[in-house]
Amino acid sequence: MDGTEHETGELTVVVDDLHVDYKAFASGKTARSQRALMTRQRGVRIVHALKGVSFVAREGESIGVIGHNGSGKSTLMRAIAGLTSATSGAVYAASRPALLGVNAALISDLSGEKNVMLGGLALGHKPKEIRELYDQIVEFSGLEEFIDLPMKTYSSGMQARLRFSIAVSRDHQVLLVDEALAVGDKAFRQKSEQRIRDLREQAGTVFLVSHSMRSILDTCTRVIWIDHGNLKMDGDPQEVVSAYQASK
Repeated sequence: MDGTEHETGELTVVVDDLHVDYKAFASGKTARSQRALMTRQRGVRIVHALKGVSFVAREGESIGVIGHNGSGKSTLMRAIAGLTSATSGAVYAASRPALLGVNAALISDLSGEKNVMLGGLALGHKPKEIRELYDQIVEFSGLEEFIDLPMKTYSSGMQARLRFSIAVSRDHQVLLVDEALAVGDKAFRQKSEQRIRDLREQAGTVFLVSHSMRSILDTCTRVIWIDHGNLKMDGDPQEVVSAYQASK
């Protein structure tokens, strides 16, 4: 199956024959500069992270992205977000996609409160809007008792919860969620999944990268399976998840 069957709304993302190659040293370290490549040519190898991936996404879709570690899922999200350049092919988006990943930076020396303010500004909120949303963001994160403490005192899970809460305080036409639902307790995951459904219903498009097939099935209207950089399957969540699990 391919993405041409999903005619539910206006186009938001078009991925057209996308290839992404990395130059890496044989040690596994990514090459940092052309000079480094020139001095260590013999130890350089090309990693084909994505190999001709094509699909379209539309308003109102919540698209799960699954595959084993190293399959190219996160590279695909970074390419859609414009953070990784295509070696060939192209990605077109109706508006700037917002990437919410577990490794998104927070300023560790600042308090949770100040990170909410700065994060809101980075999302495009006006200061007045952030003040109006502040209590809602903190309550969603469940970190009321800790919000005045420096971020460096937070566990990785607490940081991820606050990051998610800030990111979903704004409606996004295209939101990319990379493993962010893997954090927090059951109640927080349920809130996160409901917020993703809300964003989708507001005519947004959500991409969800997750190793949790339960989250994928509970949240997504469509699933894309990436395997060794190739688009292996694209279609009904239950069908794609079943085929993926049978392949293991």
